[in-house]
Amino acid sequence: MPVHLISRRPSPTTASFTVSNASRHTSTTAKLFFYFQFLLRLIVFSGIIFLDTAHFRHIFSPRNESFIPWAAIWSSPLGSFICRIADTTNSIVTALASALVIYGVFLKGYTEESLLVIRGLGIQTSTSSPTYLSKAATRFIPTTEIQDIVIHEAFKGFEVRFYLAVVVVGEPEVVVVFPKLLPNRATLEEVWRGSRHCLYDSKP
Repeated sequence: MPVHLISRRPSPTTASFTVSNASRHTSTTAKLFFYFQFLLRLIVFSGIIFLDTAHFRHIFSPRNESFIPWAAIWSSPLGSFICRIADTTNSIVTALASALVIYGVFLKGYTEESLLVIRGLGIQTSTSSPTYLSKAATRFIPTTEIQDIVIHEAFKGFEVRFYLAVVVVGEPEVVVVFPKLLPNRATLEEVWRGSRHCLYDSKP
């Protein structure tokens, strides 16, 4: 997917730059596809939970019913169908398959990376997690530890790629900004100019 940049300047001393390869959902078709994908994820997740519950339905006996009428659920056409599937499959295999499917349901399918610049404080880099179940990986670098912000070039396979890097005092290696997506040079130059202006330029 193509990478796009979102720049925000909430104040003269703060700037935020976010690169992402997620769909913008600007067209009607893209919006419909997004809602369809969300509905499909919900149906698959509900089906997996229903199937796993059917494997242990003996725990939910009628005498233990409090809020959920399990007896009526298992005797319904859909409940009977799920129970037949549960009875013909191995519990361990179902559990492993369920874990893989649930992981796929919560998989984002896109990457989002950001750079937050605050004059007088420092910068924070962030890379989103691959799933909705974990937090983004972030790092904060104080202004006193920032030696410079530069654009380097390196080989990735047989291709020359540019990357934005922060030179940190006392560290042998630079901190790469947007390490997963590695946007093009034009995008990096825009972020480089905006971040340096926010950090070092005293004029609004």
